[in-house]
Amino acid sequence: MKINKLSIAVVFLSGSMFYAQETKQDTIIKEKKIDGVVIQGSSNKKTETAVLGEQKKAVIQKQAVSAEEISRKGISNVEQGLTKVTGITTVEGRGLFVRGLEERYNYLLINGLGSPSNNPFQKIIALKQFPTDVVGKLNIYKTFNSNLYGDFAGATFDIETLTIDKPFTKVEFSVGVNTLSNFRDNFFVSENADGLKGYLGLNSRDKRFPENINDVRPTNYRFTAEESQKYFKDSFDVEGIKSMPNTSIGFTTAQKIKAGENGNIGILFSLNQSSKYSFREGAKNQFLDNGGQIIVLNNKLQRKQYNLELESSALLGLGYKNKRTQVNLNAIYLQNANNIIEDYFGYKNQQSQNENIGFFRVNQLDISKFLDLQLTASQKIGDRHNVKAGASYVLNNFQQPDRKIMEGSRQDNHGNMLSDDQLLITYGGNNIIRQYLDVNSRFYGSAFGEYTVSLGEKGDKKEYPIQVSVGYNGFADLRKTSYRFIFGYPNGTAGQGFVINRNKPQAGFDQDMQNNLFYFQEGSDAYLPFTSIYQFVNAGYLNFNYKPNDTWDILIGARYENDLSLIRYNRQGQEEKQTINKNRDLFLPSLAVKKALNNRSNLRFAVSKTVTRPVLIETMPIEYINPDNETIVGNANILNSENYNIDLKWEYFPTNKELIAVNLFAKRIDNPIERSFRTSGNSNGVAITFFNAKKADLLGLELEGIINLSRISESLRNFSLGANATFMYTDVERSPEQLELERPLGYSDDQLHKRGLQGAAPYTINADLKYEFKKKNSLNRTLSLVYNVSGSKIFAVGSSGTDNFYERPFNQVDFVYQEQLTKNWNIKFGVQNILNNQYKIELGDNSYYDVNTNDNLQYTNYYRGTTFNFTVGYTF
Repeated sequence: MKINKLSIAVVFLSGSMFYAQETKQDTIIKEKKIDGVVIQGSSNKKTETAVLGEQKKAVIQKQAVSAEEISRKGISNVEQGLTKVTGITTVEGRGLFVRGLEERYNYLLINGLGSPSNNPFQKIIALKQFPTDVVGKLNIYKTFNSNLYGDFAGATFDIETLTIDKPFTKVEFSVGVNTLSNFRDNFFVSENADGLKGYLGLNSRDKRFPENINDVRPTNYRFTAEESQKYFKDSFDVEGIKSMPNTSIGFTTAQKIKAGENGNIGILFSLNQSSKYSFREGAKNQFLDNGGQIIVLNNKLQRKQYNLELESSALLGLGYKNKRTQVNLNAIYLQNANNIIEDYFGYKNQQSQNENIGFFRVNQLDISKFLDLQLTASQKIGDRHNVKAGASYVLNNFQQPDRKIMEGSRQDNHGNMLSDDQLLITYGGNNIIRQYLDVNSRFYGSAFGEYTVSLGEKGDKKEYPIQVSVGYNGFADLRKTSYRFIFGYPNGTAGQGFVINRNKPQAGFDQDMQNNLFYFQEGSDAYLPFTSIYQFVNAGYLNFNYKPNDTWDILIGARYENDLSLIRYNRQGQEEKQTINKNRDLFLPSLAVKKALNNRSNLRFAVSKTVTRPVLIETMPIEYINPDNETIVGNANILNSENYNIDLKWEYFPTNKELIAVNLFAKRIDNPIERSFRTSGNSNGVAITFFNAKKADLLGLELEGIINLSRISESLRNFSLGANATFMYTDVERSPEQLELERPLGYSDDQLHKRGLQGAAPYTINADLKYEFKKKNSLNRTLSLVYNVSGSKIFAVGSSGTDNFYERPFNQVDFVYQEQLTKNWNIKFGVQNILNNQYKIELGDNSYYDVNTNDNLQYTNYYRGTTFNFTVGYTF
């Protein structure tokens, strides 16, 4: 059954939070004040004006994206929403950068509770999986406070799920077309990927590791032809389909029930399903010293990538609230299935250097499942006391089951070129591989508890002058990984070539297995595949908030964290388990001071110490192998970074809808983690690995403005301009390991080029021009033009005589039109990536050795295409 025109809403158990959360820190004269540096219920915090007012009152530097802004800018997922905030940009497949710092420097909370990543290649959940239909507000903390987790350098994101202001039911349908990806003939997908099983994520069941050797230590088991057909249920075949429009469908209902004189019970249920076709074509090259101090193209490849991505989410929640009590039971389920076909044309390992002959294909499914069950509660006791607590239990796993690799030649044994659907293949030589990666969560639990007391006397003020909070938060994360290989081996046919249909090779493979020409056999090391990774973080904290008068607000925090991590693994061929035990006691102080200069402007100062923990793949003791001879090698001995942060900010609010702000910040990062290229230890290719630098210094300036253009002319009263920019300077001092890696032959340490921090952009700019018009029937029409870009940043540190590899600026312009047609009907039209710039990573032009590549410095490049999207919604 093929389903190409309409996404199917899949029913999963999951959930949401009901009441928006608010950090209460207020020193502005004559403004309403609420006790506590605590999270409390609220039902009117979704407008841009309310969010800006909350930012004005908070003592710590907190920014937010409201539900109103999410809707106005056509934001469809959390990742898009966060890129509208000062200093935040998204990077292709690698999450969010804050102040030029890679995703490893960020942390994620969902309704105040810790959240693990469901992908070992990312620090936090891929936030594009989180639909904004169920988001009330996105909070971004850029300065540290002791009740946040100590894993903090860029920002902590807190997703507050949808609030219930009034009962409603909403259905929304969206259809989109990309100029490169949709209505494309011969869009390749694996079998069952675009059918019902694929849309439900059930096609992964056919890709499971063979059950007869699952959970059994590898013994080089050899499969008979009959066993191969029985246990390998997924085919090497691909289907050439016509890629249809991208679609999404969502259903959300929220209901309120009166409970007693002052209480309400809220019920929320939401389902979302989307499908997206994506095609990209471009270079995927590899640079290497050929041994003669000359940099050459080790690989020269043209890659065609076909992605069919299917995302499902479901939320279900129950909440009770009265004047003093709030209890919420929530569940959130996210599933992402990314079906990937990658075709590579060219040569690798400098073999023959005839780019017209080589071909290999990767047939891959990345599937992640995430279920987060949450229970939170808060209770006011009298006028001075407040208690809150929460706990979550998370099940998440990531799989790349049966990642199939097939390699051959487009030329026959006589030198004749084969047709486009034919391939000359020889069995053996790593030409047929099946890879199985499993990263399973055995347990993840997160919890917090906090007691707040207000001291002193109010007098004629609205709140007490002193608040003291004492609390606990922490998590336990237990994971096990399995990474195994099955190869196709020749049986007396080594070196003999067979011509197959490269899109339908399975029938030929089956026949050759029956004829005993080749067979499948596990080739995993007996001890290497299994790894256990455990992490326990337990923290206690104390906050002292002092407001001596109406203009000063001082928040002093002290946090103690015990961070215990255990990694258990085997070295190749060694039966004895290796254990890396890291037990760290961390004291993390913080200070935030806000001075209200008048009722429109504030001066802020913050200083803190924090840490940064690595992404899972950066510390996993495995070698993740790609078929283009690019291996990702984890470093189990990587150290946490220690960060010293300082911020000084002035902000001015001309009106309740306008803002002008200037922020100076600086950071000293000891042991920063950096991505590096090095020559692979077991092949002719390169390895991506991770090292600690000795230290890095960062100096930055952030500028932000939201201005109504009626200040220029009254005829422009319906226009407003929002713009923000971050400018940053970084400098790195290399560690001894990096000096050894980066130092070319014949050079001394002081001859190495000075460089900045890997991943840090010298500038980031976001801007949007909004036109908002209210019709006679009080229904809104809004048009927005949105722009963002970030400067060249180091993607990976170079070695073996090469310069660094740089991710070049990508200018993006989007247009969004939205109109409320009637009380019930609304429409939205968006155009994304209007400029359609080329995304590219390239070798810098300042290598130590001569570069003999005919001026080709492209590591990878491609175009994304322009997307046109139309959405219609109906609210009951």
